[in-house]
Amino acid sequence: MSEDKKQPGINIELSEEIAEGIYSNLAIITHSASEFILDYIRIMPGVPKGKVKSRIVMTPEHAKKLHRALSDNLSKYEKSHGPIKETDQISSIPLNFGGPATQA
Repeated sequence: MSEDKKQPGINIELSEEIAEGIYSNLAIITHSASEFILDYIRIMPGVPKGKVKSRIVMTPEHAKKLHRALSDNLSKYEKSHGPIKETDQISSIPLNFGGPATQA
């Protein structure tokens, strides 16, 4: 008989502040030979510039694992809720969100 080898669990702490989350409606991803940098940005209507709300730096290996996990979760989401609709505005950033033009 073979014994089941149990891996020790990871104890993860989630503070109340972090549990609230940070809203982001734009992500910019850059990379170097050794790191991937994910900047999460919030752009709001009538505000002339966006603000980076969070920056995550990870190794290429962890970026690939994140990609795999995100793809898996998107697939599961769409199986439950239907396809996610995308707009054709992939390369343009909507700065006015379709609202009225701002005036100084």
